Amino acid sequence: MSKRLYRSSLDKQLGGVCGGLAKYLELDPSLVRIAAIILMFVGGTGFLAYLVAWFVIPSDI
Repeated sequence: MSKRLYRSSLDKQLGGVCGGLAKYLELDPSLVRIAAIILMFVGGTGFLAYLVAWFVIPSDI
Protein backbone atom coordinates (compact mmCIF):
# COMPACT_ATOMS: atom_id res chain seq x y z
CA MET A 1 0.00 0.00 0.00
CA SER A 2 1.49 3.33 -1.01
CA LYS A 3 1.27 6.48 1.08
CA ARG A 4 -0.37 9.55 -0.44
CA LEU A 5 0.18 13.17 0.55
CA TYR A 6 -3.00 15.10 1.33
CA ARG A 7 -3.76 18.37 3.08
CA SER A 8 -5.30 17.67 6.48
CA SER A 9 -8.88 18.80 7.07
CA LEU A 10 -8.71 18.03 10.80
CA ASP A 11 -5.19 19.03 11.87
CA LYS A 12 -4.90 22.42 10.24
CA GLN A 13 -4.14 25.97 11.24
CA LEU A 14 -4.34 27.68 7.86
CA GLY A 15 -4.48 25.39 4.85
CA GLY A 16 -3.72 21.98 6.30
CA VAL A 17 -0.41 21.66 4.46
CA CYS A 18 1.76 21.20 7.56
CA GLY A 19 -0.74 18.82 9.17
CA GLY A 20 -0.88 16.69 6.04
CA LEU A 21 2.88 16.73 5.60
CA ALA A 22 3.36 15.73 9.24
CA LYS A 23 0.98 12.80 8.84
CA TYR A 24 2.74 11.71 5.63
CA LEU A 25 6.19 11.90 7.27
CA GLU A 26 4.90 10.49 10.58
CA LEU A 27 6.12 13.52 12.54
CA ASP A 28 4.61 15.83 15.12
CA PRO A 29 2.67 18.60 13.32
CA SER A 30 4.24 21.20 15.62
CA LEU A 31 7.71 20.31 14.34
CA VAL A 32 6.59 20.68 10.73
CA ARG A 33 4.97 24.05 11.51
CA ILE A 34 8.14 25.30 13.24
CA ALA A 35 10.21 24.21 10.23
CA ALA A 36 7.79 26.02 7.89
CA ILE A 37 8.04 29.21 9.95
CA ILE A 38 11.85 29.03 9.92
CA LEU A 39 11.81 28.58 6.13
CA MET A 40 9.53 31.62 5.80
CA PHE A 41 12.23 33.76 7.40
CA VAL A 42 14.96 32.39 5.10
CA GLY A 43 14.41 34.40 1.95
CA GLY A 44 10.66 33.82 1.92
CA THR A 45 11.06 30.39 0.33
CA GLY A 46 8.82 28.77 2.93
CA PHE A 47 5.95 31.14 2.17
CA LEU A 48 6.12 30.48 -1.56
CA ALA A 49 6.43 26.72 -1.00
CA TYR A 50 3.44 26.76 1.37
CA LEU A 51 1.28 28.63 -1.15
CA VAL A 52 2.22 26.26 -3.97
CA ALA A 53 1.58 23.23 -1.76
CA TRP A 54 -1.78 24.65 -0.68
CA PHE A 55 -2.96 24.75 -4.29
CA VAL A 56 -1.23 21.60 -5.57
CA ILE A 57 -1.80 19.06 -2.77
CA PRO A 58 -5.38 17.74 -2.71
CA SER A 59 -7.49 17.84 0.45
CA ASP A 60 -8.24 14.61 2.32
CA ILE A 61 -11.98 15.17 2.19
